[in-house]
Amino acid sequence: MKNLLRLMLCFLLLAGVSWAVQKTAAQKTVHNSARQTKAADPCKLLTSGDIQAVQGDAVQETKPGTQPAGGLVMSQCLFRTANPSKSVSVAIASAGSTSPRVFWQKQFRTGHPESGEKEKEKTAAGRKDAKEEEDEGTQPRTIQGVGEQAYWVGSPLVGALYVLKGNTFLRISVGGVREESVRIQKSVALARLALKRL
Repeated sequence: MKNLLRLMLCFLLLAGVSWAVQKTAAQKTVHNSARQTKAADPCKLLTSGDIQAVQGDAVQETKPGTQPAGGLVMSQCLFRTANPSKSVSVAIASAGSTSPRVFWQKQFRTGHPESGEKEKEKTAAGRKDAKEEEDEGTQPRTIQGVGEQAYWVGSPLVGALYVLKGNTFLRISVGGVREESVRIQKSVALARLALKRL
């Protein structure tokens, strides 16, 4: 009887240890998956040296922030320079109620052949009124050579570069530059640097 009792106690002890080990392993898995889905810190994607090399002005401070946007969580960082007009803004999209990649596909209509058909119809019409010309100025423009896909969104006065990588994307905008082509060029240079640290 004593041997049976000892055997049962050993079995219960082993079962308890096994349960504790399984629970710890499950907690580690949950912790690791949460860490993997946590967005990168946008203030660590660029250095003061990166900003100074592109903008010609030193970073005085970084201001992080987070806000929900269209089912996403946008973690952002303002790199405030000595001349505030040359500041740089970087944001990283992470999942909220929607995946950043799904949001991207809807926003930029990637993989939707009908978006190209609408453009052909507009061109075939031959005439554009003032509203159509205004809309055309704010249409996303494809930017080659950075990330999986990249688009410039903006007008001749303001704009931002959006760059897709995996299941996230970056938004980068630079200040202090009047010429749009130069703003695009500087944003691309910063995006290439940021993508290396993402």
